[in-house]
Amino acid sequence: MVKINDSKINDVRTVVLRKNIDEEEAMEIVQQKKTNPFKSLLSHPKKEQVHVHSLKLYHECILMISGKYVADYFRKATHTISVNYNIREVVLGEGLFPIRSKSGFAKALSGKRGKNKIDIKLEEHVFVEEEDEIAFDHHGHEIKFPFKINSKTVENYPKRILEKNQENIKKPEITNDTAIEKLLSQLKKPVETDVRDITEEFVLREITEVYVPIFEARLNGPKKKVGIIRIDAVRNKIL
Repeated sequence: MVKINDSKINDVRTVVLRKNIDEEEAMEIVQQKKTNPFKSLLSHPKKEQVHVHSLKLYHECILMISGKYVADYFRKATHTISVNYNIREVVLGEGLFPIRSKSGFAKALSGKRGKNKIDIKLEEHVFVEEEDEIAFDHHGHEIKFPFKINSKTVENYPKRILEKNQENIKKPEITNDTAIEKLLSQLKKPVETDVRDITEEFVLREITEVYVPIFEARLNGPKKKVGIIRIDAVRNKIL
């Protein structure tokens, strides 16, 4: 069983990404694209048929987990060496290893002075170290993290911003424990069956909650249908 070193599980780093568009710019985009959610093969409503009910700024969390899996164990293995044609056995430590018997075809192929093969059964001491990072959107789906995090892209006072907008924060739906288990299963490779004295450990590096500003417009269209347009305020992109 893997020993999990999660001493940093309560030490969560909070990051808020900076907006690259404001509410007025977001509304302009919505006005241009507001008929899109209501389009179909048989219907193409006019702009005056669609009303923008509301436009809100949300902060949606991307949960990032980084960690390292380490293991060491002994496994049985067979290493084959080539020796001269006139060698019949090899002494290694207290072991005596005879040459591998040859088939008639192998003898004919290699000739009388062909190399002999010796299979040496031994144990290997294996050390494994795998390190990576994994990201989940606020629904708990694994994603490829699409943003850059540096001094130019993040807010200086993230907790202050979240407190001001606390009613419109979308926290992660996946727990830290579940996220850690998913990263561990990704890092841990299947271990051979014939092993002994195995020790395994997962070391949690960092947990980061990255809050992405998303403008979300709620729209009323023909026949009282409701549509939504979501705009990534960092990349200025309709989601």
